Amino acid sequence: SRLKSYQDSNWAEKQALDKPMAVQVEEPQDYLDVLQSQRGGFSFENCKRNAYLAAQAAIKPPTAMKSGTTICGIQLKDAVVLAADTRATNGPMVADKNCEKLHHIANNIFCAGAGTAADLQHTTELMESQMELLRMATGTQPRTCTVVRRLSSMLFKYQGYIGCALVLGGVDVTGPHLYQIYPHGSTDCLPFTSMGSGSLAAMSILEAEYNENLSVEDGKKLVAKAIRAGIFNDLGSGGNVDVCVITKDGGGQIFRNYEKPNERKFKAQHKAFPIGTTPVIKTEIMKLVHVEEDVVMRD
Repeated sequence: SRLKSYQDSNWAEKQALDKPMAVQVEEPQDYLDVLQSQRGGFSFENCKRNAYLAAQAAIKPPTAMKSGTTICGIQLKDAVVLAADTRATNGPMVADKNCEKLHHIANNIFCAGAGTAADLQHTTELMESQMELLRMATGTQPRTCTVVRRLSSMLFKYQGYIGCALVLGGVDVTGPHLYQIYPHGSTDCLPFTSMGSGSLAAMSILEAEYNENLSVEDGKKLVAKAIRAGIFNDLGSGGNVDVCVITKDGGGQIFRNYEKPNERKFKAQHKAFPIGTTPVIKTEIMKLVHVEEDVVMRD
């Protein structure tokens, strides 16, 4: 009898396991339920919607505009040297021939930026403000890794929609450091690096001639040569060469227009047209202000 009851119980358990169980799926009631279900990962719920709009409604998704820049940096024994060109582009047009791409973050930390000009300006100004508040709160000089960590976290949060590609250099209590930061938030610590549309031309110079035992003057000449390679071999880069030197004792110093490889050699002479070339049909002088008699004050 015991064996039979044991077999019956096993058979009942087997039948229960083989029977398909109904799974209840809770429909999200509001956005908080959707947020809770996607907590801890990325949400791709709009991918199918965007694909449908692009295919059926003839709505083209936004495309990234190619920006032109050449920036680079090298790390020396006791210093960091950064350099950048000065051309700002607006699509196929040159918007500014002599813009500034070297940004101040702290007295001992500078960066060169490539990407969207507005994003670069606001991001570097935000970091400059945060580092100054941190310096006043702690009473110590900010470290390079602090800036890198904050920039990386902020850029990763926006998933690359902030167009900031940075070559960041600084000299702190632990020595000189050189980082490159991508718009998606990834970072690299390197002895020399270049970014921007002319980075390949600049990297060819740095890989061939970089030496960690270079002096500061030789380092300035090397980064200037790398930027010149980007200027002459990349249509998105041009203008002049700006150089920034960061040392432990003197802090950072920017050499504006360190080189002018594309300086204009001559200027066309435009002679003034002689009087009478354009006929004058009518001449009229209008009195726009009516002067009234002054009021004399009597005693």
